Amino acid sequence: MAVEGGGTLSELYQSSRRLLLKTRDGLERLERLEFSSSAGSVDSSELAVAVRRDISQIQTLCSDMDGLWRSVGSKPQRDLWKRKVEQIAEEADSFKESLDRYFQRQQKRIQEAQERAELLGRANGESSHVLRIFDEEAQAMQSARNSSRMLEEATATGTAILAKYSEQRDRLKRAQRKALDVLNTLGLSNTVLRVIERRNRVDQRIKYAGMILTFIIVIAFLRWTR
Repeated sequence: MAVEGGGTLSELYQSSRRLLLKTRDGLERLERLEFSSSAGSVDSSELAVAVRRDISQIQTLCSDMDGLWRSVGSKPQRDLWKRKVEQIAEEADSFKESLDRYFQRQQKRIQEAQERAELLGRANGESSHVLRIFDEEAQAMQSARNSSRMLEEATATGTAILAKYSEQRDRLKRAQRKALDVLNTLGLSNTVLRVIERRNRVDQRIKYAGMILTFIIVIAFLRWTR
């Protein structure tokens, strides 16, 4: 089974696999060049164009294979080729997204370089004015940071003082409660002592009265028996 100007489904699949490996290697080289200070922009640009060309070729092969696997007579074989072609297409789309992100990063670097160049160009004519503005802004930001730090320190100090006052107030309240408890205990003890003293005096009176009464009864009994 072949397509015009191409080959069989198996041959197209093998070609797409080889291109996938080549594309993956190209993307890895691009990444190394991107973060290498000694890399030349011409080399990376040419490599990026070659990678994009390989991805386009893979997508073309997927389009050709998509028409071929549908013509396979056996359903199990047809389903197998469908999964293989879809896998190739997904990898190609993933590589294309990686390459697009690479171009976006490159475009951003170019734009930043242009902005720096324009800024430096303006600084050549009005460097003192620009530097004075930057210095004033830096001083203002530093002053704002210092004020914020001083405010935070003052807030922290005030919070600590209030916490100490609250702690001392709690201690005074606990000491006051203990003093009141002691005073109440002393007052109760004095009352109990006075009650005990009164009870002792009453007991003594009862004891003496009982002794006298017993003595009188004994004398009366002795006289009566005589």
